[in-house]
Amino acid sequence: MKKTLLRGATIITMDRQGELPAGDILIEDDRIAAIAPSLQADDAEVVDLAGQIVIPGLVNAHMHTWQTALRGVAANWTLLEYFQKMHAGLATAFGPEDLFIATRMGAWNQLNCGTTTLADWCHNNPTPEHNDAAIEGLLSTGIRAAFFHGTPKPDPKPGQVPFWEVAHPRREIERLLKKHAAHPLLAIHAAVLGPHYATLEVAMHDFRMARELRLIASLHQGGGAARTPDGWERLEAAGLLAPNINIVHGHALSDAQLQRFCELGMSFSAAAESEMSQGHGHPLTGRLRQFGRAPSLGVDLESVLSGDMLTQARVALGMQRSLDNVGWRAQHGTIPPTSTITTREALSWVTVEGARMLQQLDRIGTLAPGKQADLVVIRATDLNMQPVHDAVSSVVFQASLANIDSVMVAGQWKKRAGSLLAGDLSDDLERLRRSGEKITRAMGLAR
Repeated sequence: MKKTLLRGATIITMDRQGELPAGDILIEDDRIAAIAPSLQADDAEVVDLAGQIVIPGLVNAHMHTWQTALRGVAANWTLLEYFQKMHAGLATAFGPEDLFIATRMGAWNQLNCGTTTLADWCHNNPTPEHNDAAIEGLLSTGIRAAFFHGTPKPDPKPGQVPFWEVAHPRREIERLLKKHAAHPLLAIHAAVLGPHYATLEVAMHDFRMARELRLIASLHQGGGAARTPDGWERLEAAGLLAPNINIVHGHALSDAQLQRFCELGMSFSAAAESEMSQGHGHPLTGRLRQFGRAPSLGVDLESVLSGDMLTQARVALGMQRSLDNVGWRAQHGTIPPTSTITTREALSWVTVEGARMLQQLDRIGTLAPGKQADLVVIRATDLNMQPVHDAVSSVVFQASLANIDSVMVAGQWKKRAGSLLAGDLSDDLERLRRSGEKITRAMGLAR
């Protein structure tokens, strides 16, 4: 049994044990064995973390990792431009090799930024070879991943059935489930169209498939008129709304729908920075809070913005505080007496809530004995972090990629002393560059 003793760090467990100003974590193989102010383990490798902060591994609950080679391409697009130029345009130029290198390098970047679990929402996968390449890219890095199998969304050609009338390919999902059933770091789920982007028949098929295969069915909601305006009511009448349904964005939902979905135990993933940039509207954060719920957060699109999950927590927190402050001033004419949302709550969106959305809170999302050893070490001695008066607030508001010292997934270091343990990535970076150049050139967008 391999043992590692992390000694002397400030530990933010996000669990019942709370925060330890200085404490030790004993890791045995892939699990946390103990957390305490002081531990002894004579046969363990000891890692001195005095002056550093340890947090649970971050969970990116929604990202289209296949777009990594297109960083910055969509930075100035609205959602309507994105639909046309990305899904009906650039996406059609991807081969399996493009999905592999984009997903591999996107996953390495997530690890570099402190994300230990990535929900990869892959919806540019027209063939089984595309799916296999994307999953191979994830597995090659050692990140913990949930591969959400989606479907492409090109404009239909004359005589072709449009994508919104095509049921999710159950046989391909079953193939992936069988192939990867034993992998400890990979889960397979379904990225379905849902009633906003599909016919009722397709939505019914997809939700039933997810229930029968015991999958999370994640779907986008919002962005233009719904293809099935009464779809949610019909799906609930059929008994298909349950905790395995995950709604991404959700801006088109009424308060009554949102409350009902919260009562049914459905989950919600926001992408605050992307949503505000592309025209979705304000993130659902505050609307969920009024019903006692919280969102998980995702980067969504590296073709638009950074892959850093701490940035997502900060943006979502700042946006909702602003909305709450403006609402208070409109009602009372004064500055609010205190903030509505704490930094600890924001940190939970990118740890606890991400794990909850993936139905893995028993394994990840907090630091506790028996859970997987997924954690991030933040170098709190750096200039931009000092002095640390409140460790949680320092993590949420001060920390950046520059402070991510070390990252561990399932007891294995993926980053140490500020450097990824990925070997020489220069050839991979060149492959990524060539892939992006090929794709943009094919669509006439190359510089």
